[in-house]
Amino acid sequence: VREAGVDEGLCVISSTHTTAAVTVNEDYDRDVPRDLAAACRAFLEKLGVSFDHVEGNSDSHFLTSLFGPSQTLLVRAGEPDLGRWQGVFLAEFDGPRRRTVRVAVL
Repeated sequence: VREAGVDEGLCVISSTHTTAAVTVNEDYDRDVPRDLAAACRAFLEKLGVSFDHVEGNSDSHFLTSLFGPSQTLLVRAGEPDLGRWQGVFLAEFDGPRRRTVRVAVL
């Protein structure tokens, strides 16, 4: 955002992958990402769906669809306008893998 020189506007952060999502969540407590991963595993177990996919990672595609591939943030005073405890995360559902995330500041 700083490099773009935009004082007021939008910042779009987007994953280019079908098995990795971008999400905003608490960034203060370092246990939150681990808790979120555990909740996703429990959710999939409780769902009881048999995912059929040649690659064997249909659950990853499903979770990415639920979370979404991108986030749009407000930019104010040249910074992403996040709440006090918020941070932006790449939710990796089929990795670790090398990932590409694209950012546009408008």
